[in-house]
Amino acid sequence: MVMRKQEKMYVVSQKEIAYDIFELVLKGDLVATLSQPGQFVNVKTGDGALILRRPISICNIDHQKSELTLVYRATGAGTKVLSEKKAGEYVDILGPLGTGFDLDQIEMDNTVVLIGGGIGVPPLYETAKRLSARGNKVIAVLGFANVGDVFYEEKFKEFADVYVATMDGTKGFQGHVLDLIQEEGLDFDWVLGCGPHVMLNGIVTAYKGLKKGFLSFEERMACGTGACYACVKEMADESRTRVCKEGPVYDMNEVCYF
Repeated sequence: MVMRKQEKMYVVSQKEIAYDIFELVLKGDLVATLSQPGQFVNVKTGDGALILRRPISICNIDHQKSELTLVYRATGAGTKVLSEKKAGEYVDILGPLGTGFDLDQIEMDNTVVLIGGGIGVPPLYETAKRLSARGNKVIAVLGFANVGDVFYEEKFKEFADVYVATMDGTKGFQGHVLDLIQEEGLDFDWVLGCGPHVMLNGIVTAYKGLKKGFLSFEERMACGTGACYACVKEMADESRTRVCKEGPVYDMNEVCYF
C-alpha cells in the first residue's frame, strides 16, 4: 500500500491558462508515490487564517521528471496566495490522497467518454493519457461557462476525440455536456465524470443502470485524510463514506441522487 508523503515541492513553473485558472508544475520525491489518476493532494497555501490545506486534484504525472501538475481555480484567499508562487519557490504538499479511477476494470476494447465540467476537467487529463496508452478509444466532452474559461482542449486532443460545450455558446456547442453527447450521438461503453454536482446528477440520471462508470466528487474538505468527517456522502445503500478517504471516485451505479 502506497503511503502518503509530506514534502516541500519545488515550483518548476506556474502560469494562468484561463480566467483565474492556474497551471502549477511541481517537482519532488512525492511524485514516485503517485499511481492512480483521479487522486488529489492537500496543499498548504499559508499560515494563520490559511492554516487549512486546500485539496487539489492531480492533473498530470511525469514520473521520469519527478513532476506533477496541478490545475486549479484561484478564487478563495488560499488559492489566490498559491497563484502568486513563482518558479524556484517551494510549496508544502501532502499526498497522494483518496481513491482514483480504477482503469483495470475497463476492458481494452471499450470506448470511454470522459465528461468534465469546469475545474472538474484536470483529473481527467491524466486519465485520458492512461486510457489512450492502454489502447482504449477515448472521447473527452468538456464543459465550461464561456470561451474565457476553456483550457486544455488542445492537450486532450493528443489522447482523445474532443468536444467542447459552453453555456453561452462562445466556444463549441451551446448548452450542457449531456445535451452535446445526445446531439452528436456519441456511443461509448464507460462514462467517467468529474465536475459540479448538477452535472454529476445529470450523468447519474442519464446513465445509471445503463452504462458502467466512475464519478469523482468535488466536496469541501477540512483535514483531507478522513479524520474529521466533514465531507461525508450518502451512498445508494444508505451507507456513508468520506469523500476524501473512500472517494473522491465512486462507482456511478453505487451513488445516490443528490
